[in-house]
Amino acid sequence: MRTRATPHLLAVALAVALAAGPAAAPAGAEGLADDGGASWRLEQPTPPTLTPGETLTPIGLGKIGDIQFWAPNRGVLITAGNGNTIPAGVWAYNGRSWHELSNQCGGTDGRIAWAGPEEFWTISDGRPGQAPDALGNPPPLEDNTLCHFAGGKIVASYASLAFNANSYQAMHAAGCLSPTDCWFAGNPLPPGQVGAFHLHWNGSSMAEEPYTPEGHAVEAMTPFEGQLYESVRVSKGDLVSEASPGPPVLHAINRAGVQPTFEALLGLPLYEPEEFAEALDFLHVSAADGALWGAAGPQAELPAGSKPAQVTVVRDTGGTWRQLLGPNTVPSGQTLFPSDIVSSIAAEPGTEGAWMALQTQEDAAQPSPTAQATVARMSPEGTVSDQQPLPSASEGIGPKGAAAKAVCPAPHDCWMATTQGWLFHLTTGKEELEQDGDPAFAGLITERPRDPSVPQVAPDAPPPDISGLPTESHASGPIPEVTVSPPQERIRLPLLSNIRTRIVHGNTLELRFHLAVRARVRLLARRKRVLVASTPLRTLAAGNRKLLLRLDIHRWPTKLELKTQALAPLPTVSAPPTGARETVATSFVVLPRISGLLP
Repeated sequence: MRTRATPHLLAVALAVALAAGPAAAPAGAEGLADDGGASWRLEQPTPPTLTPGETLTPIGLGKIGDIQFWAPNRGVLITAGNGNTIPAGVWAYNGRSWHELSNQCGGTDGRIAWAGPEEFWTISDGRPGQAPDALGNPPPLEDNTLCHFAGGKIVASYASLAFNANSYQAMHAAGCLSPTDCWFAGNPLPPGQVGAFHLHWNGSSMAEEPYTPEGHAVEAMTPFEGQLYESVRVSKGDLVSEASPGPPVLHAINRAGVQPTFEALLGLPLYEPEEFAEALDFLHVSAADGALWGAAGPQAELPAGSKPAQVTVVRDTGGTWRQLLGPNTVPSGQTLFPSDIVSSIAAEPGTEGAWMALQTQEDAAQPSPTAQATVARMSPEGTVSDQQPLPSASEGIGPKGAAAKAVCPAPHDCWMATTQGWLFHLTTGKEELEQDGDPAFAGLITERPRDPSVPQVAPDAPPPDISGLPTESHASGPIPEVTVSPPQERIRLPLLSNIRTRIVHGNTLELRFHLAVRARVRLLARRKRVLVASTPLRTLAAGNRKLLLRLDIHRWPTKLELKTQALAPLPTVSAPPTGARETVATSFVVLPRISGLLP
């Protein structure tokens, strides 16, 4: 676990930032002397071929929610699509060019998290098919489902039915520490609950594990030195159950099995006196070369009584945060970028620098196809250089939209996507990457597994009548007698069986049980009518499972209640003889007797 910065160290870092703020460098140069002579150029793929032999000219891919790389010659992006030409889906880069990888699992503002060399996750849009609510409101579909890509196919889709208390919320951030430890997070929990929505994948099941101290929306996530760092947007009206100074705009998520799961980071040098946290937007985050970068601009609405926020960049090395650009530097973020906000930051490996994608508040609110993209590079010393519009004048093409997403898979090798889905590549033009020939990224994926968001619908027509079709002729002779056995009665298996409880480690209840099918499960502990402990609502696969619930000996429960919801039809078996049937209760659990504890 990383060492946290002490208030003294943060004060020292802030003093250094004040004394040695970023120096403005000449802008507009197409190449960088300290970046190997690399320059930005448009590198747009052609649309998928509609008919054999048809050739199409490049067009925008639509809104690109995210773009991530496993290696310089293996990258993926997720798009919302562009009309009938570009379907919503996923595209892949093989070191030479981009091509459509999947016409499934696109996202309005989707996200991508790599879990392994042939395995990644997407935050995607839900599929149509659900009914509206009682007032006729359509079910929300934007960015509230997950797709798991592995080995060249979509192996699973995770979603929920709308309008339920435990429905998935829209998600804006994703990250993996290993193939068996991935997190997805987004909007605050529904009204009546405090916290931010989180899903956790442990390698075999997906569980809801919300962050309950604060109800700030999670907007970004990146792995760094064995932890995931998530960034939140602080907005007026967010509910908070645990007050803290700050508030903390970054949380560290520890590896599975390390407690606590979440750690709030306090004391980042972000604001000036009288600037509210609600004035500054969330930190876009990126990491490389042992440094974690965060960059933000002002929110669209200035809170009453607050000083205006401005473009602010911070950098963490060795547990110490330093403000490189912002209200406490000379020149300040307001001086260098008076009308811009940050839409993305990308740490560039091997250079210790980072690229920022910038756009105006107007472009952020209403993306314009005629807006020019703006990028700028920041050094670890706080020097802003190579601020330039894209496309450059030398390319002889018109604007392609404001800068939206940036990523750097290697030194002198970065990508930037515009709001209109156009791709620019920072490259020296000298390196030639080996073409990625992995078949998992070669073909077009066209199938997405079913998930609970689309109810199973029985066919509305009878099967075809085949009684009049010709059949095999029978040999002459008597018709054999047919014995018809009475239909055997079948019963539906219980969702829960083989329930056992015990106390471990003095005050932790261990509940073991068997699930007949995949289900949502939550264990509640009550003392009379008061809820004294509960587990998060978890989604567990069929099989033998267990839940752990820590109890308070001073508020020892008198009743345990297990809430369950089957996510698949329960299997049926032949009924045993009358009198031999056994009924299994699945709602209440016997509390083990423990000597020495309060009754």
